[in-house]
Amino acid sequence: MQLLAWIVRAIGAVNRVAGETLSWLALACVLVCFTVVVQRYAFNTSTLWMQDLYVWLSGAMFTGVAGFALMRDDHVRVDIFYRPASLRRKAMADLFGVVAFLFPFIFVIFTYGYPAVARSWSYSEASSNVGGMPGLFILKSFIIVFAVLVGLQGLAMALRAILVLAGQQELLPEHLRYAADDEAETSL
Repeated sequence: MQLLAWIVRAIGAVNRVAGETLSWLALACVLVCFTVVVQRYAFNTSTLWMQDLYVWLSGAMFTGVAGFALMRDDHVRVDIFYRPASLRRKAMADLFGVVAFLFPFIFVIFTYGYPAVARSWSYSEASSNVGGMPGLFILKSFIIVFAVLVGLQGLAMALRAILVLAGQQELLPEHLRYAADDEAETSL
């Protein structure tokens, strides 16, 4: 069980570093977009590669931080049944969701994404826009980054659920544990 807890912590650390690093792309995206708008409306000019850049930055950011968002439980969830559930029920729901839905989804993304990314790298694909940015193959690589980071976080979620079902949640640091819901506790 110690090994499972270590794996959950290690995956959490990887996603935290990726998420906190790549989230800075949001600032870069805003600055580039602001520059494009100023160029267009103040100077009546535009550079196509800068328009590509802010779209690419946002794409890289959103795919790169998805595992971090999953770790923090920031994704949209219809939690009318989940939130008031006991820790055991939450763990069972997460384990089922990861195995039945998340892992197959990641498998499909990786299986269909990898050949497209490899093909893009093989001819150093660039923007289809004349005067656009080179290096589209790097952006497309974030499809694989997404699949790996979200897949790893799914594994961490499954292992965390197993630890809870085995009564070993205390092996995890506080920020990786299931949050106790105050409403569920007071309604007992």
